[in-house]
Amino acid sequence: MRLRALLDTDALGLRLLGGEDELDRTVRGVMTTDLRDPSRYLSGGELVLTGLAWRRDAADSEPFVRILVGAGVTALAAGEAELGPVPEDLVEACGRHRLPLFAVHESVAFATITEHVVRQVSGERAGDLAAVVDRHRRMMTSGPAGGGPDVVLDLLGSDLDLRAWVLSPTGRPVAGPRADGAVLPADVATRLAAEHLAAGRTGRRGPHRVTVGPTTYSLFPVRGGHRPAAAADGPDRGAARDVRQAVLSDWLLAVEADAGDWAEERLDLLHGVTQLIAVERDRRDAARTVRRRLAQEVLELVQAGAAPGEIAARLRVAAPVLLPGVGAAPHWQVVVARVEWDDGHDARDGSGAGSSSAGADGGPVAQALLEEILVAPRSSGASGTEYADRIAVAHNGAEAVALVPLSAMTGEHDGPESGVLADALLEAVRVPLTAGLDDDGRLTLGVSAAVHSAEGLRGALEEARHARRVAAARSGRVCAAGHQELASHVLLLPFVPDDVRRAFTARLLDPLRDYDRRHRAELIPTLEAFLDSDGSWTRCAARLHLHVNTLRYRVGRIEQLTGRDLSRLEDKLDFFLALRMS
Repeated sequence: MRLRALLDTDALGLRLLGGEDELDRTVRGVMTTDLRDPSRYLSGGELVLTGLAWRRDAADSEPFVRILVGAGVTALAAGEAELGPVPEDLVEACGRHRLPLFAVHESVAFATITEHVVRQVSGERAGDLAAVVDRHRRMMTSGPAGGGPDVVLDLLGSDLDLRAWVLSPTGRPVAGPRADGAVLPADVATRLAAEHLAAGRTGRRGPHRVTVGPTTYSLFPVRGGHRPAAAADGPDRGAARDVRQAVLSDWLLAVEADAGDWAEERLDLLHGVTQLIAVERDRRDAARTVRRRLAQEVLELVQAGAAPGEIAARLRVAAPVLLPGVGAAPHWQVVVARVEWDDGHDARDGSGAGSSSAGADGGPVAQALLEEILVAPRSSGASGTEYADRIAVAHNGAEAVALVPLSAMTGEHDGPESGVLADALLEAVRVPLTAGLDDDGRLTLGVSAAVHSAEGLRGALEEARHARRVAAARSGRVCAAGHQELASHVLLLPFVPDDVRRAFTARLLDPLRDYDRRHRAELIPTLEAFLDSDGSWTRCAARLHLHVNTLRYRVGRIEQLTGRDLSRLEDKLDFFLALRMS
């Protein structure tokens, strides 16, 4: 803004004492001081406000004005509230150095002038920055040379003095200011993400203001092309659920400032910045297309019962994409996720009870959440960027399935507690996602053990699905279970009524007990030993001191009497439960 505009604003109570020919000077900021030498706090272009406490006699005016002029100050305004009229020696000193001088009426507070100048200057800067942002948007939409969201955040910092971060819905940092390298603390990022998801469910337009400790943040949603244009409080319950699901995958722009009293120009600018960041978000989503397609192809082969050789061939195609530069064949893990929503007839109480649904439309949001969850904890030690490039997630109906490669070069598959761990998956994301699901949604995940060949993928998929069912039996909005828990007491399901447990056990084991009584065949001990040996024919035969062929005969008889298949994980688990509950 220009000095002339200040003088023409009656509410500011300014009276020109000298420098009429300099009123076209530009004001870029404002500073209040009574220091004799404020030069260290000046950067040029300021309107300096002073109460004249620095002046002890007439000789002080000349050096004070010389210091201001040397620092590039635009003008000086002296208050008349404390010491009366502006002294003539100051007027003369400003005249000699061509520094415009104003008198501030005693009824006007310096804060009034400061607020006016800051608001006007910010509006002008916002206009200039808007033009820059618009140019950057055109660059990003026309090619890859735009530079990503970091460039826009740097512009916000340099032109508007706004420190800002882009966060994922779980609070994972996507981009931040590069100039000062400021890092948002993890607990603050998690809190902001939770507030963002909770506010987004209401359908209210951002920004949403959140105070964490002494700092206020303004949260602007970053909505990509996936976002439905429905209102969360609309009459259509299905449309409202679509919005709630979409919120779970929205990024957010967290600005370290209180936007409550911002001018419309600045708010519009920040909304424009979110649209620009959304372009980058959509671009990153598009980059996942190949990995998603590979995962979909492998999943379809596994579920169709394709030959291991055919699955292995597809994995050889996928491995270079997911693990570029890794020569050795990786181990793989399978992670299954499902998002379910209450249907409105029965509200959940957090215990897992209640009426819920997860239609086919839940698959994409489960897919997006699973991709984000697998990146967020970086449980294998890889960086977020590296890990994001190694995740292939497909969806089948309401279920999302991730194929996670574990590099043989990194040793991620070594040991029983390696690779992706169920507890680690939820450690960083439980708080924000619980806020996003609130009181009508649930997210459950299951994690398989690592397998080293295509032949093991079908079992890994079933193992992950069973683990997810264990997680679904727990309380809470966001739950996960790993393969380790499939052989623990949690599967005994103590909340199942006794008569149901007895009927289940009798139906499965009574045919074997009857046969053992009649033929002394020891089918029950054989079954127990076979399960304890993890289905290994050699170990089980050695343990029972039997020939392998004899063991195969007994297992075949068990399968014939019960109608079960001990090569299937589901049937092994049923026998395991029945034996433990008998």
